[in-house]
Amino acid sequence: MPVSTTPQGQPVWRRRTTRAQWLQYLAWLAGVSLFLLCWKLISDNTMWVFVEDAGRQGADLISRMTPPKWGYANVLWKPMWDTINIATLGTALGIMMAFPVAFLAARNTTPHPLVRSLALMVIVSSRSINSLIWAMLLVTILGPGVLAGIIAIALRSIGFVGKLLYEAIEEIHPTPVEAISATGASRLQVMNYGVLPQVMPAFAGISVYRWDINIRESTVLGLVGAGGIGLQLNASINSLAWDQVSVIFIMIFATVLVSEWISARVRHAII
Repeated sequence: MPVSTTPQGQPVWRRRTTRAQWLQYLAWLAGVSLFLLCWKLISDNTMWVFVEDAGRQGADLISRMTPPKWGYANVLWKPMWDTINIATLGTALGIMMAFPVAFLAARNTTPHPLVRSLALMVIVSSRSINSLIWAMLLVTILGPGVLAGIIAIALRSIGFVGKLLYEAIEEIHPTPVEAISATGASRLQVMNYGVLPQVMPAFAGISVYRWDINIRESTVLGLVGAGGIGLQLNASINSLAWDQVSVIFIMIFATVLVSEWISARVRHAII
């Protein structure tokens, strides 16, 4: 810490210098000013009449959603099964593409820096576009249906799985790799016996975790025509059938709970 002295020559410890103190004050002033500016912009673009009436509108909507129309659940089993298939097949396809990309993106396994840059570009491109946007594009190209949803989930999963996996590859212990390399093993043998055994538990956990996330994301892809239970959700909302919407919400909630339980159990068994 900086030191100053008293007239008697005694050292006095200070928490920070005068310059650092003023910089801290200016940083706080800039932060508060930015917050107030953002609040003003939000306030100017908000219709507060609707906000004031939100409580009454919310209560009215809940009253229309109850009691749920339980008989409508029989219509939802097939769309929910499509949703689970979209998540599962999309995750599997995304993992198949992300696995080699991760090895090309990791510093210690990439064959060339240029290849690593291209692999990182693929990962960043996948992560920067939401699965719903992928689905909108694919529905335009492939037409509505579960195929567009599967590919949308896969393209989104590449970035997630690829990023976490290549970081796990870069964090492996170098000793087994060096020991196998010292025996004169080929690059493929080093990867097979030195790298893969260290990253497979992480890879399995990442894959199951991504599947759990994709179950949630695939429930809304039907809003843009990519199949699944989202189609029924969109249709029920458009027809103002709120008692059907409540049944869909309950079924989605139950499915997510089950997928979360399965994911936790599998990750616990693997890790």
